[in-house]
Amino acid sequence: MSTQLDEYLEAEIQSLLTDGRVAELGITVNRREHLLVLGGEVESTHRRDEICRQINQRFPDVQIVCDIGIIRASAPSEVEEIS
Repeated sequence: MSTQLDEYLEAEIQSLLTDGRVAELGITVNRREHLLVLGGEVESTHRRDEICRQINQRFPDVQIVCDIGIIRASAPSEVEEIS
């Protein structure tokens, strides 16, 4: 059985992203021809990988591209010079 890529699937994934297990409000879900793209930024690669794992596990019939970036959460290692 093939899962249809529509606004209901997007809403279901967005709901999963914001519930207590994932709890990420800044992740977007965008439909492209035959796949869904998750976008946004999180604080670590572990967090990104866990989000992608949970979404792929919940929707195994849907091709999902995990395009989630990592935010630098630590202090800068060098001084920024402003000219």
